[in-house]
Amino acid sequence: MNKGRIFSGMQPSGRFHLGNYMGALENWIRLQHEYECFFSIVDLHALTSSYANTSKLQTNIMEMAIDWLSAGLDPEKNVIFVQSHVKEHAELALLLGMSTPLGWLERVPTYKDKIRDLDGSGKDLHTYGFLGYPVLMAADIMLYKATCVPVGEDQSAHLELTREIVRRFNNMYHKEVFPEPQAVFSKAKVLPGIDGRKMSKSYGNTIPFGAPPEEVSAQIRMMTTDPKRIKKTDPGDPNVCIVYQFQKVFNTEEVADIEAKCRAGEIGCVQCKKCLAEKMNSMLAGIHAKRKELEQKPGYIKEVLEYGEQRARVEAEKNMAEIKAAMNVL
Repeated sequence: MNKGRIFSGMQPSGRFHLGNYMGALENWIRLQHEYECFFSIVDLHALTSSYANTSKLQTNIMEMAIDWLSAGLDPEKNVIFVQSHVKEHAELALLLGMSTPLGWLERVPTYKDKIRDLDGSGKDLHTYGFLGYPVLMAADIMLYKATCVPVGEDQSAHLELTREIVRRFNNMYHKEVFPEPQAVFSKAKVLPGIDGRKMSKSYGNTIPFGAPPEEVSAQIRMMTTDPKRIKKTDPGDPNVCIVYQFQKVFNTEEVADIEAKCRAGEIGCVQCKKCLAEKMNSMLAGIHAKRKELEQKPGYIKEVLEYGEQRARVEAEKNMAEIKAAMNVL
């Protein structure tokens, strides 16, 4: 039974990686069977931090669409489209921005966090667009009157701001135009990067999604292990080993045995990494094969996005007419 309508999106800001898949896309695959879903490649959001270099934007959009489809998103079951292809996203963001208090935007935790994280990267994030990112996100959700949004814990502040914008709009214009979207907290598996930090393209520590077996194996060989373990027979501490973190996700059947042998010095890091590579490549083989197939069908990918755009536009145009009528912007 359909529980409601979901909107969610991802930025096409670079090569999709395994952390993106485990943190969000895997959850989308499950949710598509329970909700009416609108999934958007949010290219306008990518411009909030990557506006100075858009040379790879169109390639990234196509690559992301391939990743989503190869992972199992159904283009018939879901509305899959590119954000900027539906102009109402930008229009609603502009209208909502007129009444969103500046203080609301400045207090969003991720605003200052991201500026701090990218300090020294050469990117200037002191822009109107970056500060207004949460308003654009609210517009994405509100445009389709989404009742639910899949989020991680780190995104809950953004969703609460969307809920505040919804309440402010409904109260200001004396009409319940929008529902207050509820959080659907994802059952995400958090993967660290191969160096132990957060898996991020900006750190260069990712495992690309849909990568061929040899690339996956090469990245696993570079993973950080227990720095105090010098010889194979030395007792290891799995809790400080990145390989062990991945074993817990991809090798649940053997992880307890591997932990015991590591602590006893009965299995070496090289052997442990080889075991992990075999498990991961086996689990991801179907996705890799599907991705290789879709890479040869650019026309089909464009058709999927155009079909999703048409479906999204019907809903967007209908809702925008109601929104503008409530605001007397006719």
